[in-house]
This record gives sequence, structure tokens and C-alpha cells, in this order.
Amino acid sequence: MIRILQQDNRATKAIFAIVIGAAIVTMVITLVPGIFTDGPTTGTDDYATVRRPGLWGKISGDSVSIKTADVQRQAEQQMQQQNLPPFYLQFVMSRAGQIQVERAVLQQQADKMGLQVSDDDLKNFLRSGPYSEYIFPGGKFVGEDQYINFVETYFRMPIADFEAQVKSDLEIQRLQALVTGGVTVNDAEVKAEYLKTGTKVKFDYAVISAASLAQTINPSDADLQAFFKQNAARYATAVPEQRKITFFSFDANNLPNGGVQPVSDAEVQAYYNAHQDQYKTPEEVKTRHILITVAKGADAKTDAAAKAKAEDILKQVKAGGNFADLAKKNSDDPGSKDQGGELPLIPTAQLDPTYAKAAMALNPGQTSDVVRSQFGYHIIQTEQKQAASVKTLAEVKPSIVEAIQAQKSGAAAQAFGAQLVAQAKKDGLQKTADAHGLHVQTTDFLGKTGVIPSLPDSSALLSAAFGAAKGAAPQVVSTGEGYAIFVVDDVQAAHATNFADYKPHILDDYRQEKTPELLNAQLIKLSDRAKALGDLHKAAAEMKLDVKSSDLVGRDAQVTDIGSMGGAASVAFSLPKGGISGPINEGANGAVLQLTDKQEPTADDITKNFAATKDKLLDQKRQEVFSVFIGSLMDRYEKANAIVYAKKPLTPLGS
Repeated sequence: MIRILQQDNRATKAIFAIVIGAAIVTMVITLVPGIFTDGPTTGTDDYATVRRPGLWGKISGDSVSIKTADVQRQAEQQMQQQNLPPFYLQFVMSRAGQIQVERAVLQQQADKMGLQVSDDDLKNFLRSGPYSEYIFPGGKFVGEDQYINFVETYFRMPIADFEAQVKSDLEIQRLQALVTGGVTVNDAEVKAEYLKTGTKVKFDYAVISAASLAQTINPSDADLQAFFKQNAARYATAVPEQRKITFFSFDANNLPNGGVQPVSDAEVQAYYNAHQDQYKTPEEVKTRHILITVAKGADAKTDAAAKAKAEDILKQVKAGGNFADLAKKNSDDPGSKDQGGELPLIPTAQLDPTYAKAAMALNPGQTSDVVRSQFGYHIIQTEQKQAASVKTLAEVKPSIVEAIQAQKSGAAAQAFGAQLVAQAKKDGLQKTADAHGLHVQTTDFLGKTGVIPSLPDSSALLSAAFGAAKGAAPQVVSTGEGYAIFVVDDVQAAHATNFADYKPHILDDYRQEKTPELLNAQLIKLSDRAKALGDLHKAAAEMKLDVKSSDLVGRDAQVTDIGSMGGAASVAFSLPKGGISGPINEGANGAVLQLTDKQEPTADDITKNFAATKDKLLDQKRQEVFSVFIGSLMDRYEKANAIVYAKKPLTPLGS
């Protein structure tokens, strides 16, 4: 583990503080450039630089640089987690960058208010906080190697970065607690909140589909012609730029000597020595278990009851009970109970440390006593153990030979590609291809997203071709299984289309523009007629619409064809029984609903949920207060030019 968890270095810090303090005045005057400039400067790899507002911020040079690489890394992780398409990256980056800027501002404010987190604070948090079961199981440190493994496995960052991040989080939490410490809610607010959130409704609803409605929009040719003329700018580049490309390609079969790459024993040994980690087999264990869960923060009585239940099941196992049957009947682990509690062979590093230690202490076939982990109480039966080991050279030699051959083949292909493009620049594509028995091809005009069927992957070639000038020197690009050498023969600029050729697309655009207006008109008609008749079913029948019925739902529910009850459909909660809504327009679909039932919480319900509702409402109010604080703080920094962006951030979607 890091040194701060092994020794007390406060004396060393004090000495450095004195030395640094004595040198500050001289260094400020002689070494700090631009001391009286309006704002901090940013390096080329910086996303932004944040300093404290005011004169001292300029004099002290106390600033934080937010690196573009860190912002991009965070944005890419969010893109991956949310499965967003690539074109969202710049917008996600902008939001990720703003979050990091806000964090830097908040941390500076926390430092100013003396809320710094010490090494001892960090140690205490790691010992008693949410990571304690992994780092200090049973109050005992797991050791430096396991600590490093835990951080790198679950957080994918070095120890120093992890600890700096935890300190920053704790410091900002202290600031938030200080800012929101005076926030309160009264009993009337709590009751009103639960009356709102605990109410459930049931309703009938008629849906009008925007997609179906669009198909009923059938304009005349004259209407489409007028639309085409009105949107001339929109269609000015309706036909995208296209390019004609001449190229020849090769793969491993066309390399000199047939691409065969001999591999020596010395190369195999060197590769094996350099990739030892790749051939390590981790310690693994295969087990069955029966879990009796205990919720985090459970009281002593609940914990004791869970332990007693586990001990009773253990007695049944020891009395000859079938472990698998008892697991199916009693285990709280949904992932294994139906398999009789069986878990596959798993690296122990991926298991709860207490569970792993108990499982490895058993011989195959043996059953543990009751074991406490972060999840609750376990009864563990070990089925198979595998100690950590390293595969021998003999075991992995075939795969090493294959890997080295692939590396050599790739290097040979790159070298051959460089040779061919140099030759093509001198002799031309056709003569170069003929000299090596390769075939020259010329494409039709292609768009940037087109496909060249003769190539395994033509995306790189097309991308490069659309970045090259007509008649420019030959270039070489990858084709997935080899390389291609190409030139751009001709360029057809983006241009307007004629009405006849583009008519189907114009009709789609026309419908897309007119549908929202028509949908809203139809919804108003349905709602007005239903209210006049006092019956949604009759109004829907007149318009040949089906009527559906919801379940009894709360504000957190999703209803088919309507979506979230927290959105426009939340109007249902304000309707009386039998009441009919106005238009509920969610874009893809629109609906009108009629309330058939409404169940409000009883006084007992409010009492039972009072504490949880109060906590939730208090948390919401604290978040609101802290958000206002952040906004005010950011405004002060921006007015003082204390935040400088290397490049102006994009505006996030929806802002």
C-alpha cells in the first residue's frame, strides 16, 4: 500500500512547508511570468485552466490544469456505458469537460475554506468506507499487492490517481455538507410529497401514431414542387460529393517469398520472456454456496436473524442434507440458486476477499462454517481449486510462433506497401501493378460511405480518398487484410438534384414537416369530442381508434405507447375520476386518456413511508441548494476570467 498508510510523514511535510514558504516571495517576483495578466494560460494539451479569482490567484500561480486527454477518456467511457453513436462524442466531451472544471472550482473553494482532506482522513475512509471490505476486510489491511490489484481492476487507474480522486471527492462532500447543512423540510412538506408520489392511477387511453398519420398525408405534385422550391437551400447539396478512384491492392499472399516468415527458437524465447503476464494462470476456485443476504446498514437484530438462519441451514448440510437442494430452497443469490448454488471456476481476485479466503482454505468436497462477507452470510462448498501458475514455453510455443509470424507478416506488408507507393509515384499505378502481377481497378463515382466490393474493408480507402486532391500523388491505406495504393481520378461536387429524381425523398421530408401539426390537430379533436360526450370510448370509435387500459401505476411507471408517467402523461394524477385529459403529445405518439381509478395513500401509508420520504425530499432540497451554489461560484470565476478554455466548449445537446 502507499507510504501514507505505512508511516507518519507529518514532520517531513512540515519541513518542506517551511522551506517552500520562505522561497515563495522571491519566486513569485522572479519566476512567475504574466503575474498581472487577466487570466491563466493553457498548454496545448490542456482543456482548461482554473485559478482562484482575484489578485492572489494571479500572484500565487495557484491553478489547476484540466487535460484534454482526461476529458476525452471520461467522455469515451460515458459513450461506451450509454452506447451512444460516435457523433455524440464532442457533445459528451463538452459536458465531461464542464464537470471537471466545476470539480476544480469546487475543490479550490473547499481548500479556501480549510476543508482539505489529510492522509489520515484518507486512511480512515479506506478503512471504514465502502471499499473497506476489499482493502481492510475484518479491519486488517489486505497488503499492497492486493490493494493495487483491486484499484487497477475496478477503477482502471494507478494508486496515486485513485487516492487523489478519493481525496477530491471527500473534500467536495465536506463543502456540500457545509453549504447545505442548514437545509430542512417540515412535516407538512413531507406529507404533501408522499401524497404526490404515492398516488396511483388507472386509465383508458386512445393513441394516435405519428407514423401512421404521416402515411395519410398525400400531397399533390404541385404541393411537393412548391415545397421543393421553398426549401431550395436544403436541397442545394442533396446529392453528396462523389469521387472516382483508381487503385490496386495486395494481401499476404502477394508478399515476396509468399509471405512466409520463419521464426527462430531465440525469437520464441524472447517473446515468452517479454510476455510472462500473458501466460500466468490466476488462482481460481469453483464453489457452491448458500447466501443469506443482509442489507447494508441493517440493524443488529436483522443481522443476527440472518446469521441464525445460515447456521440452521449449515446444521442441515452437516446432517446429510443435499447442498444443491438446500441452495435452491434457501439461497438469496439469484444468479446461482437455480443451479444448486454452483458458481463457475472464478479467479479469487474477482471474489469478495473473505469469501475467496474461506473457499481456498477448503479441500474439494469440504464445506465451510458460516462466513460473513459484504453481501451477507454464506455456507461455502469448494468443488475445485487451482493455484496460480505460469504456462511453460512448450505449452504456448505454437501460439507464440503464430503471433510472431503475424507481427513479421504485418511489418513485411507495411514495408511492401511503402515500396509500392514509392514506385507508383515514380512509374504510375499501372506500370507498378504490372511489375508485381497486381490488378488495377477504377471505381464508379462513389460517396464517402460507399463500398468497394473487391476489398475486404474499403472504409479507410474511401476516407483517405475524400481527403485527397484530384490527381494528387498515390497514397497507401489499409484494406483490413492488406493494403491498397490509390489515386483520385475525378471529383463530382455535391449538387442539387432535380425534382423527379428526388421526389420520394421530398415526400418523406414533406410528411415529416407536416405530421406534428396534423397530430396535434387530431389530438385536440379527439380530446374535445371525448369531453363533449363525456366518454373517450365513444369519441375514439368515431375516429376509428382503439382504446387501451393501463394498470394501476405511479409516477415512476412506463406505459406502453405513452412512455414515462413522469412526463406529459403526469396530468393523469391531477384528474378526477372520469376526467378526460387534453392532448398528450410525445412526438412519436400522441394520446388522450380518461381516468378510471385513483388511489391516494392512506394516513398509515404516509406514516410508514414518512422517514424515507423525508430523507428523499431533504436530499432533493440539498441538491437544489448546492446546484445554486455551484452556479453562483462558476459565475464568479467566469466574471473574474479565472477559467480559461484552450478551445471554446461545444454546447451540450439539450442545453
